Amino acid sequence: MQKIIPHLWFDKEAVEAAKWYVSLFENSRIINITTIPDTPSGDAELVDFQLANLRFSAISAGPYFTFNPSISLMVACGTIKEVDRLHANLSSGGTELMPLGDYPFSKRYAWVQDRYGLSWQLMLVENMEEHQKIRPSLLFAGDACGKAEDAIDYYISTFEESKKGFINHYAVEEAMDTRAKINYGEVNIWGTEFIVMDHGFGGDFTFNEAFSFMVLCENQEEIDYFWDKLSFVPEDEQCGWIKDQFGVSWQITPASMNEILMKGTKEEIKHVTEAFLKMKKFDLATLEKARLG
Repeated sequence: MQKIIPHLWFDKEAVEAAKWYVSLFENSRIINITTIPDTPSGDAELVDFQLANLRFSAISAGPYFTFNPSISLMVACGTIKEVDRLHANLSSGGTELMPLGDYPFSKRYAWVQDRYGLSWQLMLVENMEEHQKIRPSLLFAGDACGKAEDAIDYYISTFEESKKGFINHYAVEEAMDTRAKINYGEVNIWGTEFIVMDHGFGGDFTFNEAFSFMVLCENQEEIDYFWDKLSFVPEDEQCGWIKDQFGVSWQITPASMNEILMKGTKEEIKHVTEAFLKMKKFDLATLEKARLG
């Protein structure tokens, strides 16, 4: 079971965006759609979906956070035709960050922000079987620039059975921002592959809650462990959300939470929502008591 779930925050467009993304990739589907009532943002629409066999979650919960290129989705493509097709769709109504073309690291590559602001890197690769089709890519910029490899090492120490992959460092004087150390790094966290790199060209955008990662926990012990390891900004602790020392947002979530919110009765959803909105770190015993009414 996938235990780290990329989570996307939209104003009102979560379901619309998810359905569009699903239409663009093979092995993709909408898993479930539900409404969480009476949140601080009003009734919030929640959608679980799968893109190229990678599970995602998204929520429509108000105009509070905005996507930026600090976290993008890198798509491994087996043909130029696939790169061009995805580029034509994802750039429509969006913004070009790096234009479609031939680059030293790929013969066909583009970086775009789609119509909802979500960033995608589309790359022609060899040996498709060696790549996870879609990989979250973390770009360490602003105050976090230079900390990408430290982050890889910290995540490996935090998540058991995680592995560091290929790491490539900037050559001397290659990066405009002298703090930048790695221009490409790979890490496998609990079976999900991530790309991690420093921004060598001086970008000042930073990680925020628009793109977070849900950690699905089986018991209170796991919740306590990941909370202690990943929460570094106490004022940002709320409803299972935390922020680590690098600024990346995580949701330390009971594995059963989505099942309750997606398939529970209206009364169960109402009672559980009322309970967790009062919490910072989730308390499983209290949530179960609330579910039972």
